[in-house]
Amino acid sequence: MAKQPKQLDGLFHDGLKTAYFAGKKILGALPRLAKATRNEELIAAFVKHQGETANQVSRLEEVFVLIGKKPQAQNSAAILSIIEEGEAVAKEYKGSPALDAVLVATAQAIEHHELARYGALRSWAQELGMLEAVRLIDRTLDEKDDTADALFDLAVTVVKRTAPQDAAA
Repeated sequence: MAKQPKQLDGLFHDGLKTAYFAGKKILGALPRLAKATRNEELIAAFVKHQGETANQVSRLEEVFVLIGKKPQAQNSAAILSIIEEGEAVAKEYKGSPALDAVLVATAQAIEHHELARYGALRSWAQELGMLEAVRLIDRTLDEKDDTADALFDLAVTVVKRTAPQDAAA
C-alpha cells in the first residue's frame, strides 16, 4: 500500500510542536539572560518577555486543544542553536562593556525566529480555516512585533552606551 503524502494539517501540527518546544526553552533561557546583566532596562525587558512567553505557550496549548491534540514538544534545532550561541558569546564577553549588546542581540535573534515560526503557523491556520487558531496566533504575533520593536530600541541604547567615545572620530 502506498504511503499517503503529508498534508498541511500535519505540517501545522508539527509546527505547533516545535513552537511549543521553543517557547519552553525560551522560558528557561530568559532568566539566565536577565541574570547576566546589571542593566535595569534589560532586566525588565527579559522579565516582561518571560511573562509574555508564558502566555504564548498557554495559547499554543489552546491551539492544540482546538485541533484535538495533546500539547507536545518537538525538538527545534534552530532555537537550541540560537540560545546556545548567545549563551556562549555571553560567557566570552562576561564582564565586558559589550555584554549587554550580546544579550540584546541574542534576544533579538530569538524574537525574529519566533516571528518567522508564528507567521508560518498563522498562514497555515488561515489556509486550513482554523479561525480561532488564527485569532490566538495573531495575539502572539502582535506581542512578538511589539517585543521586536522594543528590543531594537533597547539595542540602540545599549550600543550607544557600549561604543567607545572615540569610535565616531
